[in-house]
Amino acid sequence: MAPTSNYNGTRGVYGTKAWGLFSYVDAFNPLTGWYDTDVLGIDLGITMVMAKNYRACLVWRTFMKNPKAQSAMQKVEFQPS
Repeated sequence: MAPTSNYNGTRGVYGTKAWGLFSYVDAFNPLTGWYDTDVLGIDLGITMVMAKNYRACLVWRTFMKNPKAQSAMQKVEFQPS
């Protein structure tokens, strides 16, 4: 996930109507020009975590410090790239 390019790309394609005060609008249909006025941030929490992990791998490194996570990864033969 590349947060900046995703944001810029969406705004470039759908214009500023797809972006509300704090985030993307809840729903929109570019074929009809309909854009919802609601902005729901329910799924934004995970998006911020994903963006932080993309930039610094902090989430992954923190997760992998847990001995149970390390054991599970070994059991499923996970090989980091």
